[in-house]
Amino acid sequence: MLIDAHCHFDYPCFDGRRAAVLAECRSAGVAGLVIPGVRARDWDRVQAVASESPALRYCLGIHPWFIGEHGPDDLEGLETRLASSPEGCVALGECGLDCVRGDLEQQLPWFEAQIDIAAACAMPLVIHSVRTHDEVGACLRRRQFSGRSLVHGFSGSPEQALALVRQGCFLGVGGVITYHRAAKTRRALARAPLDHLVLETDAPDMPPEGVAKGDNAPIALPRVFRALCDLRDEPEARIREQLQRNVEALYGTHWH
Repeated sequence: MLIDAHCHFDYPCFDGRRAAVLAECRSAGVAGLVIPGVRARDWDRVQAVASESPALRYCLGIHPWFIGEHGPDDLEGLETRLASSPEGCVALGECGLDCVRGDLEQQLPWFEAQIDIAAACAMPLVIHSVRTHDEVGACLRRRQFSGRSLVHGFSGSPEQALALVRQGCFLGVGGVITYHRAAKTRRALARAPLDHLVLETDAPDMPPEGVAKGDNAPIALPRVFRALCDLRDEPEARIREQLQRNVEALYGTHWH
């Protein structure tokens, strides 16, 4: 089985066809998806979509792109929701830092607050990190976060990958590795410890090579898997088995 560790399956582009997409995924060997929440106004929708199928799990968080829509009450509401251990909720996320879009100084307090909430609620973190891998690692150290975390859509150097792994982070392997020009990230994920990798599509975003922007879907996950196998020395069956163990260890749940 393959599990899509990060897929925005609640987005309206999937409306009216989620059951068909899940059936197609199941036929292709994709047994489950994890849906991240990116802002408070979407949390109810994320939960509702995740409740539609036993293949689905979800996360709740405040994405760095949308911090301007939120206030302190939203952080309190997030902690209240997570502390109640809602069924199917497997992590806090998506939160993090983005050097390309937004201001890091404004994003940092929101990321730190969510690290602390995850620690208080004993939840893993799903982290958005765009050109901020070093800053993310430093922030996790400052907050003394010792829980599980996923740096989703990892796109960095071999050195950054190993530094994050040493902190206990899992690395999200997505469509970027299907592009041969992404040599740095392909090298990083070829060398990173297999027991710290998980697959993801980030659909409808982060499309693999040849797929138009916005047209990505979780059915692309087997293609990401094949690209990873092409980069690794381990047998395909070993990679497949370890990836499932990893995503289930990260999120503390099982798919059947």
